[in-house]
Amino acid sequence: MTIILRLIALGLAAAIAYATLGPAGQRPHLDIGQNGEHALAFVLLGIAFGLAYTHNRSRTTTFVIAFTGLIEILQFWAPGRHARLEDFVVDALAASLGLAAAAALDWKIRRSRHSAS
Repeated sequence: MTIILRLIALGLAAAIAYATLGPAGQRPHLDIGQNGEHALAFVLLGIAFGLAYTHNRSRTTTFVIAFTGLIEILQFWAPGRHARLEDFVVDALAASLGLAAAAALDWKIRRSRHSAS
């Protein structure tokens, strides 16, 4: 199961990188606004990485937040894209929320398994 979760997390990171740095016309759009799209993508990223990499949560958190920053910085060199501090803040907060949700879910699962045994 861990391998599948890790593949999902890495695939989601690759999809976010492509949507962020690729041609703007090929980026999926939802009717929730730009900040909503950012929040949704990065909450899902936080959940995916939080469930896939449970052994060292601080390292996972550092990686996910660094990834959000790197994606934003790389937009300086992506034609038609722009790096904004506001986007980074939304992305980092959303990813943190996803990581926290994953940690809570993991804790709940481990607690129920421990209670059952």
